[in-house]
Amino acid sequence: MQKSVTIDEKDRREAFFTMKHLQAPLFQALVRHYETSPVSFHVPGHRYGQVYENEHDIESQWLATIMKLDTTELSSTDDLHHPEGAIAEAQKLAAECFGAEETFFLVGGSTSGNLAMILGVCEPGDLIIVQRNVHKSVINGLRLAGAKSVFVMPRMDEETGLATTPSYEDIRQALEQYPEAKAVMLTNPNYYGMSTNLRSYVELVHSYDKLLLIDEAHGAHFGFHPSFPESAIQAGADAVVQSTHKTLSALTMGAMLHIQGSRIPREAIRKALSAIQSSSPSFPIMASLDVARVMVDRYRSTWFDKGCDSAQAFRSWIDREGRALRVLHTEKNSTAYDILDPLRIVLWDETRTYSGFELQRMLEEQGCWVEMADLRHVVLVWGGQTGDEDRLKLQAVCTLIEQMIKANPAKSGERKVSTVFYPGNGNPIGLKPVEWSRKSRQYHRTPLSEAEGFEAAEMVIPYPPGIPIVYPGEMLTAQLIRYISALAETGAKFQGAIDSTMQTIAVYPR
Repeated sequence: MQKSVTIDEKDRREAFFTMKHLQAPLFQALVRHYETSPVSFHVPGHRYGQVYENEHDIESQWLATIMKLDTTELSSTDDLHHPEGAIAEAQKLAAECFGAEETFFLVGGSTSGNLAMILGVCEPGDLIIVQRNVHKSVINGLRLAGAKSVFVMPRMDEETGLATTPSYEDIRQALEQYPEAKAVMLTNPNYYGMSTNLRSYVELVHSYDKLLLIDEAHGAHFGFHPSFPESAIQAGADAVVQSTHKTLSALTMGAMLHIQGSRIPREAIRKALSAIQSSSPSFPIMASLDVARVMVDRYRSTWFDKGCDSAQAFRSWIDREGRALRVLHTEKNSTAYDILDPLRIVLWDETRTYSGFELQRMLEEQGCWVEMADLRHVVLVWGGQTGDEDRLKLQAVCTLIEQMIKANPAKSGERKVSTVFYPGNGNPIGLKPVEWSRKSRQYHRTPLSEAEGFEAAEMVIPYPPGIPIVYPGEMLTAQLIRYISALAETGAKFQGAIDSTMQTIAVYPR
């Protein structure tokens, strides 16, 4: 038997950082600083977790481990808002890895990147073309910038009723109709993993000498595996935000903003980031961004093989034996999107006995916690390292759910779960620009059931995914009211609206 060799932990770390692109310069700087046994006369007050060194409870032990890397801006650690050392090098390596000319680390999630893109591009009164189904952070960015938006309606997938990106032709018409627009902002992929090839959009928007900004929060892994879609930065977009914590291995709130080209106002972006990001950014989050990039640089496509194989095995298992549960397939041909992210599983009950929210509850009761649900679907995110052990547990739970469906089938006309309704005024392009202002208008609350014909005075945001289904100033139709009521009745959680039960809603006087 071969004798095992024990390598000193410090030597192992040094070996790990031998090659440039396998280095994590920020993480390495933090570890080296800690190994000097620094005497802290600075914030944070936990002093590298030393305040807990004599405590033996589980809470203190967990926190103390994390706090070893939690420091502040020192000469040995660099400054996110004026990087010259380890952070600058880490961001440079990230740009090379993801194919950008410049990359900024974000400690406020993709939200901070969306805000920075809009604030950096738009002056008060400027106009931007935006797809209707954007994350609430985009709307908040428009409001902070005092900008105006023209909404372009998304395409709808016929099988699922889910909204994706606007069509090429609708974006072209919007550019023709609003030549004063500073930029076009799109979200790709959507929360369900439906992705559009952006190269033609890039060429179109650039032919009008406009910027293309992409919220790619759910596509940080794009472009790193043959079965993945091309990333927006690879397609040529000017600025792209990615949630590195969502599909790669960074800590929650860890994200990146990638930029390239001569059109993007880089200094304005930097100033916006300095304004909206904390002056005391989390070093553990930044270090996790650095290491997440190392994992991609080290393993490239093989980092995702395990997850892709496991997700495909689950799809194949669902397809067998005529199951009531169904999944969306990566090879699905749809006019609403070009490719489905293989690491997203969109699951639903074909008999419509159970809603997506009910499926979510049933899965969670058995220990399988999912990303989100809507009236019909459940969305599961497969990590690049999700393997067969987790897949088999999920399959066992799905088998139990199948048995419950067979024991309690939906009767004709009973408990039928409709496809997801997406609100709109029937026009692919907004009839007029929407002005976003922080100034408040007089409003009152009314029962939702009596709100038809009123203009909403608050956003209604099912969360997740955090995409508003009602904007202030939008007319409340009978169809929209029925949809909100159905979401509330089936257990959806809401943000934006004061009354989270959605029994009432804020409206402007007629």
